[in-house]
Amino acid sequence: REFRIRGVKTNIPFLENVIANETFRSGKATTTLIDTTPELFNFKPRRDRATRLLSFLGNVIVNGNPNAKGHVWTGDSTSVPPPEFDHKQTPAAGTRQLLLELGPKKFAEWTRNQKRLLITDTTFRDAHQSLMATRMRTYDMLAVADALTRRASGLFSLEMWGGATFDTAMRFLHEDPWQRLRQLRDRIPNICFQMLFRGSNAVGYSNYPDNVVSGFVKHAAGAGMDIFRIFDSLNYLPNLKVAMEAVQGTHAICEAAICYTGDISDSKRDKYSLAYYVKLARELERMGAHFIAIKDMAGLC
Repeated sequence: REFRIRGVKTNIPFLENVIANETFRSGKATTTLIDTTPELFNFKPRRDRATRLLSFLGNVIVNGNPNAKGHVWTGDSTSVPPPEFDHKQTPAAGTRQLLLELGPKKFAEWTRNQKRLLITDTTFRDAHQSLMATRMRTYDMLAVADALTRRASGLFSLEMWGGATFDTAMRFLHEDPWQRLRQLRDRIPNICFQMLFRGSNAVGYSNYPDNVVSGFVKHAAGAGMDIFRIFDSLNYLPNLKVAMEAVQGTHAICEAAICYTGDISDSKRDKYSLAYYVKLARELERMGAHFIAIKDMAGLC
């Protein structure tokens, strides 16, 4: 078997019985095979060990192990302290001051002229979204914010909002995502904040009216967001139009993203070729994007 499917009802056991049936294999089967062969519906019970193990591990990760409830850890519980820094030191000026000084267009030109590698830290967004189901709390972020703003002032940006963080903050952490943005902005005034924005889906999972999308962008920019990384999972550019235009009406950077999971070096894959992606990039430039990002769902960004 090439694939192993568990957890949902399928007709795979029935099809396996049909394929294994001698009458079928000999080529003598007729349209009455199913009616005259009731044993085709005798299915061997599946033990489903792998899925049950994964369900157990997932439950323990999210809810904890009930068998360990009340257990007192007697080992080394030394926590890792934040890096040392001078609390009296004023954070050095960074990319945010430069963006506010130059404006988005000239800031984009400055970025393109840089010879050094510019780093975006995604710890506050994609890192915990991928590693711990987006459960990093605002409290945890604020605990390192003062050290971060002073010791990492050379970062290009911090991706710390959007994606799954918005709804997870409300539904699971019972936090206000807007408060998170404002509090972190107050504690980290010198590094550009960046967010992931799902085009017409904004930070949700359905299409929203244009006024909701544009209004969200304006409020986010007003609360301290500097770079909007906007994408559509199918690279359908009309779904980016409203958000991109809304960003262009603020101080912020419009970073339009192209979703890429193919292999442009394979000449046999002619549908999503290099020409396809070049055409997308040129159209995004025409639509007013300050930056163009390559969004690799497998982990690039």
